[in-house]
Amino acid sequence: MQKIGSLITKKFDPLDTDKYISREFQKYAYELAVELEDLPHKSLYMRLAKNTARGLMESARSFVKDAVNAKSKGRLYMWKLKRLKTEKQLKENVKR
Repeated sequence: MQKIGSLITKKFDPLDTDKYISREFQKYAYELAVELEDLPHKSLYMRLAKNTARGLMESARSFVKDAVNAKSKGRLYMWKLKRLKTEKQLKENVKR
């Protein structure tokens, strides 16, 4: 027999779980904000993660990873994401 307190503390670790994240896109956006060192704008990244194609976001993310000397990684990310979106729209318009 074990004490109930010891069983609860083994299975429940409050530091291990994400308190306020309930969806996958929220976790992705939070990790992106941390990687870009732009936590004040994490809600913007959450909105982008929810409404933007993940492939475009990953392309912009890898572009920022390669840019070592960027002053503001968040700005560079947003700039590249906007460019990728416009390129995608132009390709779709040409196909029509």
